[in-house]
Amino acid sequence: MERFSFQEAAFSECRNHEFSVAVDLKSGARNYRLNPAMLLADPIEQRSLAERLKPRIAVEQFFAQTGRKFRKKNFVLRHERTVVRPYLKFGLQIAGLYRRGIKNALAPLIRHLRLEFPDLPAAFHGFQILHISDFHIDGCPGLLEALAPMLSELEPDVCVLTGDYRFEDEGPCEAVYPLMRSILSNISTKQGIFGILGNHDASEIAFSLEEMGVRMLVNEAAEIRKNHASVWFIGVDDPFDYQCADLDSALAPVGTDDFKILLAHTPELYDDASQRGIHLYLCGHTHAGQIRFPVIGSLRHNADCPKNYSYGHWVHKGMHGYTSAGVGCSSLPIRYNCPPEITLIELRSQIE
Repeated sequence: MERFSFQEAAFSECRNHEFSVAVDLKSGARNYRLNPAMLLADPIEQRSLAERLKPRIAVEQFFAQTGRKFRKKNFVLRHERTVVRPYLKFGLQIAGLYRRGIKNALAPLIRHLRLEFPDLPAAFHGFQILHISDFHIDGCPGLLEALAPMLSELEPDVCVLTGDYRFEDEGPCEAVYPLMRSILSNISTKQGIFGILGNHDASEIAFSLEEMGVRMLVNEAAEIRKNHASVWFIGVDDPFDYQCADLDSALAPVGTDDFKILLAHTPELYDDASQRGIHLYLCGHTHAGQIRFPVIGSLRHNADCPKNYSYGHWVHKGMHGYTSAGVGCSSLPIRYNCPPEITLIELRSQIE
């Protein structure tokens, strides 16, 4: 993909074979266009990332034109950049805690989780999934250097990325790409990498990650086969800000009795997913609060779900879920009593 320069022109354009985005550099507004020649070039093509992103692109254009989002924000969120961030940073600096928070945020750990499923095909006993969420990679200096050696030592069967590659939820994406390319170069898997978008991501990020080798799942499913058995990875678009998740479309090719792993940015689809027979629900978004207190945990869990579904392992009506604390940070690059994490999940069949 040809990158566009934000210094050399007032209006610039980025293209690939399916999609182009023109950016007004003064307003930041994006004008997305699909390449109709490519979309019609192969009438039997079953998968077009550009087509699947159309609903999200329409929402992005609505946000740009109206200056507002679907989700109502309280006072704190409306003034997060102009009031909350600077005052919180100042207060932590005065208290002598800010540098400690930065240090904490650059000390990721690997969490290991084993989950047993009565319906898991025996061929997938011991199957390992590396789950990484909420990179916010362009706003966390030093995170790449902290992550790279950890990732290079692992070789899971599959890696899944559950969104939020960009630090801010609007603006340019260019700083994200070289950092994510370096991250991905340190990930080795047997069966590939699947990804979804989060509420901080622009649609163009999906195209760039696909060019880097990530299979981006936008309301669709991908099957992995092993010894005549299979598991399905189902990815939905962001259900939080963009509200473009379409679980019906994503599940269309999947059989009722197939083993299903859902990738969603937030845990908010927990009830719908359990009713659709999802076996494992992987998500992030909440950062586990990023600041946690003894006993009470986080003050804010930032998702419309039971609080205990906003961090770590949970079970809902027989469906296992895991909400990652994330590996990056938002608002400020700090963490307290809430280390950044990547999670290595091992699937185990109860029939050995």
